[in-house]
Amino acid sequence: MGILGSKNITLAFCLLVSVIFVGNINFGVDASEKEIPATKFGQNIGAPTMTILYCYSCGYRKAFEDYVNILSERYPQITVNGGNYDPPGFNMYLSRIVFAAKILFIVVIVSSFDIFGIIGQQMPGWWRHLLENKLYTCIMVFFVGNMLEGQLVASGAFEITLNDVPVWSKLQTGRIPAPQELFQIIDNQLLFTEPIQENPGFVK
Repeated sequence: MGILGSKNITLAFCLLVSVIFVGNINFGVDASEKEIPATKFGQNIGAPTMTILYCYSCGYRKAFEDYVNILSERYPQITVNGGNYDPPGFNMYLSRIVFAAKILFIVVIVSSFDIFGIIGQQMPGWWRHLLENKLYTCIMVFFVGNMLEGQLVASGAFEITLNDVPVWSKLQTGRIPAPQELFQIIDNQLLFTEPIQENPGFVK
């Protein structure tokens, strides 16, 4: 009875850990990696706002930061927001399932939990081998799980909107815009959205 009770406690602990980690994903505990707050320049009320949604797992955060620096010098009046572009469909949900399964599997391995004993089966040799090599098993599960998660959420996106108007899409063009291209798009967009000055001779 004591052995069965300890197994139930271990199983409950494993399930609790997995639920906590899944809950953290759903409620955005890891949002610090995926979302970047508005830049400090151009915080005036009513100022133009640019939003750049990019593929974090594709390594586009560096490109986003470079554009923030470039835009801050040329357009200090523009507020720039950034964040991760969540892929559509079931990929995001599948990545969460893979993450939960990865954490649960690691917890089961570390706790040496005999899942086959619960169902009255003899422990297979391959499972015994995994339990005897916990460190190697956990490392492999961790990296394989991360690789699968990255593949599922890799959208390849670098989507830019200015005042909620789409101005560039890497998903459609297949590339990130060159700085001069983006400058021309912004100038044209601001030219059509800026109100007419009362004094035409006013120099900005």
